[in-house]
Amino acid sequence: MKVAAYQAPVLRGGSMEALELIRSRVEWCESWGVDILCCPEAILGGLADDIADPAGIAISAENGRLGALLAPLESRSVTTIVGFTEINAAGKLYNAAAVFHRGAIIGLYRKCFPAIRESVYSAGDQSPVFTVGALTFGIMICNDTNHRELAETMVARGATVLFVPSNNGLPPDRADVSAWTRAIDIAHAKENRVMIVRADVAGLTANRISFGSSAIVDAHGTVLQAGELFSEGILVAEVAVESSSARR
Repeated sequence: MKVAAYQAPVLRGGSMEALELIRSRVEWCESWGVDILCCPEAILGGLADDIADPAGIAISAENGRLGALLAPLESRSVTTIVGFTEINAAGKLYNAAAVFHRGAIIGLYRKCFPAIRESVYSAGDQSPVFTVGALTFGIMICNDTNHRELAETMVARGATVLFVPSNNGLPPDRADVSAWTRAIDIAHAKENRVMIVRADVAGLTANRISFGSSAIVDAHGTVLQAGELFSEGILVAEVAVESSSARR
């Protein structure tokens, strides 16, 4: 199977412009035989922590709105992982990622560790794995990768790839985190013998910069692909599908 990470441009807060950008990447993936495309954290609407009205960008996964919004990404061959701000029936906000497969949402992951500092997001409390074709995978969102137990739990449940939607748009004085995130990805890959696929944003706004830390690291810790600094792009790698028991 082929997997891909989309290093998307930094967009203004509240923007849904990313839908058209992702649609074009899905079409590209269809042409190049990519099976799963991972997009950045909060690619739809931006991070709620950076927006004056967080509920204004939130999308319910329970009333059909999310499925309708993602409908343009429908593909017979490409499954897309899309980051967004979720709101549940009780009004809680979650930093979430949807797994969109053949026109349907087949699963959601909620970020378990919303931020190093304060956040308007509630913490997720599940570590699900998902299966598409012969591939079982997990999702960790950005800061989640600083917590080893999440990766270990997902791998124990059969994940052979961990997708990492990220959004490292930060104030200029602490924006250069590429080396740090790369070291984390390599460590997770080696410790768990899984491929790590990280998709970040890249570029700048009036008060945020993201260098772009997107990368694909194989199960031996070798960096197969890395995003260009400050540049939009897509990274692709082949992943050998094998059972978790075969890795032990």
